Amino acid sequence: MTLRVVQWATGGVGKAAIEMILKHPELELVGCWVHSPDKDGRDVGEIIGTGPVGVTATSSVEEILALEADAVIYAPAFSRTREIAALLRSGKNVITPLNWFYPMPEDAARVRDACLEGGTTLHGTGVDPGGATDLHPLMFAALSSAVTFVRGEEFSDLRDYNTPEVLHDVMGFGHSPEYVRDSPLLERIGHGYTQSVRMCLDALGFADAEIRPTLDLAVATAPIDCPFGTIEPGQVAGERLHWDAVIDGEVVVRVGATWLMGEENLDPAWTLGPGGQRFEVEVQGDPPAFVTIHGWHAKTIEEGLVRNPGVVVASAHCVNSVPYVCAAEPGIKTYLDLPLITGRAHPDLARKHP
Repeated sequence: MTLRVVQWATGGVGKAAIEMILKHPELELVGCWVHSPDKDGRDVGEIIGTGPVGVTATSSVEEILALEADAVIYAPAFSRTREIAALLRSGKNVITPLNWFYPMPEDAARVRDACLEGGTTLHGTGVDPGGATDLHPLMFAALSSAVTFVRGEEFSDLRDYNTPEVLHDVMGFGHSPEYVRDSPLLERIGHGYTQSVRMCLDALGFADAEIRPTLDLAVATAPIDCPFGTIEPGQVAGERLHWDAVIDGEVVVRVGATWLMGEENLDPAWTLGPGGQRFEVEVQGDPPAFVTIHGWHAKTIEEGLVRNPGVVVASAHCVNSVPYVCAAEPGIKTYLDLPLITGRAHPDLARKHP
């Protein structure tokens, strides 16, 4: 049975998700919500730069709520719980890369009734946080025994992350170190990372742990070009963020990221190390494991600004989750609740059904 899918927002994640929906053998794109007035009323294919696909984008929330669909991939720049709840009440399952990986009980309570009223499911997924910071450490921990430590961490040059408002307004790049340290950065970003830590703690059966966030900053020593303009000397151009779960003074779970605006003109003189841009997964147990993931970063800044592989990974995780989420019982479902989620063969290589 083909599942009818709506794409909510057409930023980097949304555009990639649309491309993948169109290639997925079990999915059909039937709607698209857009924020910008200049996208309203246009064929979705025009928005993503392909030929027409026969689906017209709309900026009307009411039109989307009234549309008959099985699922919505909800990927705006900023999440709004009331929008998610309205979609769930309208009978549409929701998959989103914006948190909801492993929500606290008080957060889950905000949408639980909507799931029950609509007979729908909410699933949070993504890459970092979500996926690389919880699913992958747990997956490799399955190949070990007596686990004492797991880690999921990103190392990225963000000059090709073409989301200016997130880089500047949320992540704090281009501001003074004092501004960033006094801002709600750790709270905003940490909402997702903390969920990853808690998922790892609970799934692995660790005792109660204290979660400790840390933030280290590097500033520019010369002007640095980036997606929102220029970072001037003295402004934040590098961040190292970690969330550690600590038991009796020992770190048992660590998730986080090193984000740099290049590897030059930084104080301190941070680099990404000899491994370059990458994701890492580490498990300490019997036996241990150390995994480095390449391929989720663009080869050049120019390529990444057009189509960032890390963003595409987040899109793929959302799109590939749709059949599994639609088949699940109503409620909030995490990776721990769903069966193994996987992709589908390229259309040219797929099994042909009579």
